Amino acid sequence: MRTQRLQYPLTLLCQVLAVSRSDYYAWQHRRPSKRAQENARLEVAAHVRTRHTYGPERLQAELREDGFPTGIGHIMRLRKKLGLGCTPVRRFALTTDLAHRLPVADNLLAQTFTATRPNETWVTDITYIATAEGWLYRARIKDLYMCEMVGHAMGARMTTDLVSHALVRVVGAKRPRPGLIHHSDRGSQYCAQDYQEQLRQFGMTASMSRKDNCYDNALIESFWGRLKNELERWLRLVG
Repeated sequence: MRTQRLQYPLTLLCQVLAVSRSDYYAWQHRRPSKRAQENARLEVAAHVRTRHTYGPERLQAELREDGFPTGIGHIMRLRKKLGLGCTPVRRFALTTDLAHRLPVADNLLAQTFTATRPNETWVTDITYIATAEGWLYRARIKDLYMCEMVGHAMGARMTTDLVSHALVRVVGAKRPRPGLIHHSDRGSQYCAQDYQEQLRQFGMTASMSRKDNCYDNALIESFWGRLKNELERWLRLVG
């Protein structure tokens, strides 16, 4: 009725809708219900929290921590109303050096990114992150059991020493038993003789993605994509 008032007199609208002018004014000045107020607060929180990078599940967890417990369906309806969609993960430049003739391990995971206990299977990768001081490379290791990052290392060069440093740090922290599966892409850093010898010393079994198949290490690569998207959006906001 509010939108129609821009085109038609109030008297005519009241006659067509069979309502009195007093009822209309009472409705217009009625205080929003508790549910409507909650929706308004949730909408504001959604705008602030998502930055167009959070899906419904992550948004639900964030809102719950902020004192806005709500269901996935409610969030999805509000996101649709507000036009809040996630920014697609961008494709970033390849950081893996595949131009080598070093031995390559078999793919033992076959895209099965699950584990039955901690320190059973680790996946690892290298990515680059833009900073005010230039590019930094980060090697990070993820445990498939809890899908959590357990170790990392950062440096100005993408070398075998970088991934080795990350591995030594996480082994020192987690003390895995022999037999752990270490899955990576087939980059020269992971195929290097020194790194493979390090895996053998730790009692680990190497597993590597197939050539030109990003899905074989999709779990950790998707993490990097989300991280970069959120970092870039955050930097634009604070810049």
